[in-house]
Amino acid sequence: MGDPKKRRKQYTTPRKKWDKQLLESERKVVNFYGLKNKKELRKHTTWLRNKRQIARSLLALPLETRMIREKELMSGLRKIDLVKADAILDDVLGLKVEELLEKRLQTAILRKGLANTSKQARQFIVHGHISIKGKRISAPGYLVHIDEISELGWHRKPIKIENEKPKKDLKKEFEESAGKAQTEEKAEEAPAEKPAEEKVEKKEEAPEKTETETKEEPKAEATE
Repeated sequence: MGDPKKRRKQYTTPRKKWDKQLLESERKVVNFYGLKNKKELRKHTTWLRNKRQIARSLLALPLETRMIREKELMSGLRKIDLVKADAILDDVLGLKVEELLEKRLQTAILRKGLANTSKQARQFIVHGHISIKGKRISAPGYLVHIDEISELGWHRKPIKIENEKPKKDLKKEFEESAGKAQTEEKAEEAPAEKPAEEKVEKKEEAPEKTETETKEEPKAEATE
C-alpha cells in the first residue's frame, strides 16, 4: 500500500468573514434549505464558482476547441437540470447558489412531498429511508439528475407523515390566562368589602339609639 492521499479543502472561505450582510444572507440560506452548517453552503458556492471560471476561460479559446469544451460543460449541467437545452456560456455565468441548492436530494424530497420540513427530509436521508432506483442514498447533498426524480422514493417501507400541528402562541395564552385570573380575583374581592361597610354603619347607628333613649327617660319620670 502506498501513502494515504492528502485530503484537500473542498471549499474556500470569503475574504471578509465578519461582514454583517454576508453573515445574514448565509444564515437565511442555511435555515431555508436546512443545511447543517455554513461549510455545506460554501462547498456548493465553490463548486459553482469553479464552473463559472471554466465558462469564463472558454470565452478566450479559439472557436473549434471552445465548441468541444462547451459541450462537455453544458452536458454536465443539463444532467442536473441546472441549465436549459438551449443555454449558452453567458447563462452559466449568471447562475446563483440557490438554483444549485434546489437540485439537492434534501430539497427534492421536500418538493416532492415526502417530508414536511427540510430538516425532516435530511433526517430521512441520513437514517437511510430514501432510495433512487432502489439504491439507498444517505447523502443529503447528492445532486439529483433529471431522470432520477421520477425514481425518487422510500427505501423498502414507506413512512407515514403526520401533518404539522399549528404552533401555540404561549405568550398570548399566558396573557389571556393572567387576565382571567385578575378579573376573577377582583370579582371575589368586590362582594367581600360590602359586609365590612354594613358593620361600620351599624356601629355608627348604635350610639344614635342610646342618645334617644336617654332623652326619653326623664320625660317618663316627669309624667309620673
